[in-house]
Order: sequence, then structure tokens, then C-alpha cells
Amino acid sequence: MQSPLFNHAEQQSQDRYVIQNPQLLRVTLGGSDDILARKGAMVAYQGLVDFDGEYQTPNQRRAHARTGEGLDLMRCSGQGTVYFANLAQYIHVVDVEQEGLTVDSSYVLALDSTLHTEVIAVDSQYGISGTGKYQLNISGRGKVALMTSGQPLMMQVTPEKYVSVDADAIVAWSTGLRVQMQAQTVNSSVMRRRGNTGEGWELSFLGQGYALVQPSEVMPPQNAALGQGVAAQFGVGQHGSRAQNQNNAWN
Repeated sequence: MQSPLFNHAEQQSQDRYVIQNPQLLRVTLGGSDDILARKGAMVAYQGLVDFDGEYQTPNQRRAHARTGEGLDLMRCSGQGTVYFANLAQYIHVVDVEQEGLTVDSSYVLALDSTLHTEVIAVDSQYGISGTGKYQLNISGRGKVALMTSGQPLMMQVTPEKYVSVDADAIVAWSTGLRVQMQAQTVNSSVMRRRGNTGEGWELSFLGQGYALVQPSEVMPPQNAALGQGVAAQFGVGQHGSRAQNQNNAWN
């Protein structure tokens, strides 16, 4: 049998995390370190691999119920190779070290089980009230695989150059950055988008680090109802900042 499809054979590498192609992640299991992955993200595997739902502590369950932010994970253990993907989104592997990573949990595909996660509120942490914006802090040493809709932009933030990003396009940023959330409007109601530009909440980053932006303000399908059905499957649902802000605007 012959076909150009054979050009897409397995990548040969000794690395634990390998980008098989821009939309498919290969992870090698072995030893004592398990992988935590988004539930349902496994598309293929080889070897003796066990998949089990990851236990959530009472604090994690309460945080998820209160904020909509958090990771619904499965634990992958054993010996073998596992392939992960989610709706053909682009995948990027990040080394989390001392500075840490703050991310919207909707964009997490997999991570080392040695990493620590904690839900934080942008408003309570940085003094901005009423925004309803929650994120996930990832700390420790290890790797995390992130997803974006389209090829992303990595923006460097320095003390001399701060960066502002649409709150619906931001994926992750260095935890050490200072964050200010604002909605520039031409009227007294911040629940309205500014003028007729269609722009709304934005995050301004100050300090030294990086901000990761995707070229989409909301994952497809663009006009799906937020928080239910297909929209939730695409990672929008209650996790996205747009859903959070809309819910707060109408409550």
C-alpha cells in the first residue's frame, strides 16, 4: 500500500513530550511520573497504559463550582505512548519553572502530575473589583501542553513596554506579571462595549515576562450559545472570560 499518508508516521524521539504535528501531542509514559490530561483528549495509545479519573479535593470542587475555573482531568499511568488532541487545536509545550504560569484552564491539554494548580481571581489578587475574571496558577517544575485556536503570538513584557490584550484572546502569562483589567467605554456603563467598536474588557500586563495571545477572541463556532452544548465543548462555556463577564453584567 502506498500513500502520502505515510509521511505522517510516528515521530522518533527520546523526549517525553513531542509535537507529533501542530495539532497532535505525543507523550511517553514510564517511571513514577504520571500525566494528567484533559478528559477525553486521548486519541490513540500504545503499550500498557491506564486511564483513571483524577480525584478533586473538596477545595478544588468548591472553587470549580464557584468560579467555573479548574481542570477536569484524567490520570494516565503505565508504560507506553499516548497521543492527545482536542478539536484539532494547535498545541504548544511550555516548561513551567520558578516564575510560574497563569492560564485559562480551557486551554490546558495535559501537564505533569508533579505540577501544582490553584484557582485565583484577577480582581482579588490585583485589586480590580467586579470583573469576574478567574484564572489558574500553575507552579512547580514540569511541562504543560497548551492549546490555541490558530497559531499564537508570544508577546514580551518589559518594565519599559507594557502590553494590553483583549480578555477573550489571552491564553496565558507569566505569573510574576502585574495585571490591570479595564473596560474602556464612552459611557458610564462598563457592561457595554466601548462605542461601536465591539471591544470590551482588556488586560494590561506590567513587569518582566510574557503573554500568550491566540488569533481568536472566542473559540469556534463563533455564534454558539455560551456555557452549553457545542460551545462548552470548544472550551468557551463558563470558563471563558467573555462568559464570566456576561454573567456578571446581567446578575
